[in-house]
Amino acid sequence: MEYGTYFEAIWPYLGTYLGFGLAFIVIARLMREKRRPSATVAWLLVIWFIPPLGVPLYLVLGGRKISRLTKRKSRLNIAPADTEGTISSSPFGVLSKGNHTELQPTGVQAYRSLIREIQNADTSISITTFILSHDSIGRRIVTELSKKAKAGIEVRLLLDAVGSFGKKTLYMLELEKAGGRIERFMPVFPFASLGRANLRNHRKLAIFDSTRAIIGGRNIGKEYMGPTSTKKRWKDMSLLIEGPAVMQLSAIFEADWKFASKKEAEDEKKISPVPEYKGKDSATIEIMASGPDTREDPLYEKILSVIQEAERSVTIVTPYFIPDEVLQRSLIVKARSGKRVRLLIPKRSNHPVTDLARRYFLRELYEADVEILLYNAGMLHGKALQVDGKVAMTGSANIDLRSLFVNFELGAFFYSRKEIEGITDWIDDLCRSTEPFEETTDIEQPFLKSVAEDLSRLITPLL
Repeated sequence: MEYGTYFEAIWPYLGTYLGFGLAFIVIARLMREKRRPSATVAWLLVIWFIPPLGVPLYLVLGGRKISRLTKRKSRLNIAPADTEGTISSSPFGVLSKGNHTELQPTGVQAYRSLIREIQNADTSISITTFILSHDSIGRRIVTELSKKAKAGIEVRLLLDAVGSFGKKTLYMLELEKAGGRIERFMPVFPFASLGRANLRNHRKLAIFDSTRAIIGGRNIGKEYMGPTSTKKRWKDMSLLIEGPAVMQLSAIFEADWKFASKKEAEDEKKISPVPEYKGKDSATIEIMASGPDTREDPLYEKILSVIQEAERSVTIVTPYFIPDEVLQRSLIVKARSGKRVRLLIPKRSNHPVTDLARRYFLRELYEADVEILLYNAGMLHGKALQVDGKVAMTGSANIDLRSLFVNFELGAFFYSRKEIEGITDWIDDLCRSTEPFEETTDIEQPFLKSVAEDLSRLITPLL
């Protein structure tokens, strides 16, 4: 057979052969990654049975870990030699003693604290946020940052390229003109982002003079904070930390900044020791980063660990609840063994798809006697965990598959009385505006609603 005739014979099937060949290569890569079984199976089904859809989706969204960041972060978690006894590595992150905290349970307190810290900064301001809104609050913060940059203070602003997509407008250019720097974390469009478009920096962190830091769940915008109280403001939590814990937070920011600015040849900015707080309410804090830049999933593993070790009670606050199989089963076992398990979630979140996807998990928990409380006074965006009155946690991560296994996240666990009581009081305040969830698997769902729930739950492993 002549070459031309042979080519004409196979041409109609060439796309199919190439599609399945590429699908085979992508599947081989998928099998090497550490994923939950449900996520692996979901990707396998889409890639193999619908290659024209599954392969491009995986190439754009399928990445989970970034090896060079993983190597760098493993070096960052080593405590400086001159802080021996104050800072130590833990199985999940970095544990530090001698910290002072200031809880920010309301958006007004958070706003005033952020403005105060920016205005009082003497040497440097470093802020990373998922969303910086183009509203009066976002403008005010950028204006204050611009004033400090003009005064010669080092100002760096790190924005997630998707969360703050299209937000680099004229009022932000004011900051750059004043001498501040703005970087976008992992833009979606360049070829280099293939496989990483789904990996978003969801961390919220502001560091001042390398000695004080604000962490939590709040982005920068009127939904999260402001000078006066409003009914529409989302319920959230953040806190100010002073002390040795800021060193690890600074190390996390520096690695994220270096990666986003693409200056890989630069040396890491030296992290200076931070004095230990000597007051009577000194706090022990465990800081951990989690995401594509860590070897495993330390935040998820730590959450799982404290839940499984609970002796009396577990309380979880989260805006979105889509757990993996192990976490879901751990909560069910705790409830069935007589422990008090409470879950606080918004009655309606700002993402209807996640509300649909969560209902299957909620019904399972309800039948296991988990106390499910629906916050009905607006959007609940805060994240918290409290176990036995002995440990509490807050940070940027939701209890969903994206936060626990995909996003760049930041968490802080507290082991001291002041912080645990503060977070407990915040939770108790939320409970005053809740109603119970009461729905079992025995109640037959309307057909269309049932299909919508199943489809929503089916796509969650792909996120």
